[in-house]
Amino acid sequence: MAQAMIDYIGGEDALRKLVEDFYDIVEYSDDGVRLRTLHIRGHGLDHARVEQFNFLSGFLGGRRYYEEKHGHMDVRLMHAHVPISIDTAEDWLKCMDQALADNGLKGPEIDRLRAILRRICMMLVNDLTDWGVRASA
Repeated sequence: MAQAMIDYIGGEDALRKLVEDFYDIVEYSDDGVRLRTLHIRGHGLDHARVEQFNFLSGFLGGRRYYEEKHGHMDVRLMHAHVPISIDTAEDWLKCMDQALADNGLKGPEIDRLRAILRRICMMLVNDLTDWGVRASA
């Protein structure tokens, strides 16, 4: 049996650190400006930190906290109300790439994870009004 990705990256503690590092990057880096704006206008970064961990745990083969709490793991449904541009999706990927690198996560399995995350991010790009988030933000 193949190892679950959550185990490959070091379990729930390592995932929690990855998510915290990701949101620190979102919160404090230039690459996170558009993402910060979207989160601040939504439920906030603290909420996002919790829900991202909850989702990624199940997504990576661990306990499905998000599904237990919300009854589904549908990323399109989760983001249906959020204006996501290609630039915003690319920003998310840059921030996650940095968090993965900062946590020493590399190799073929992580490259595969990056490719999966890219497909998901691009799938979420939509035509919603951007709430004033501009490419120059």
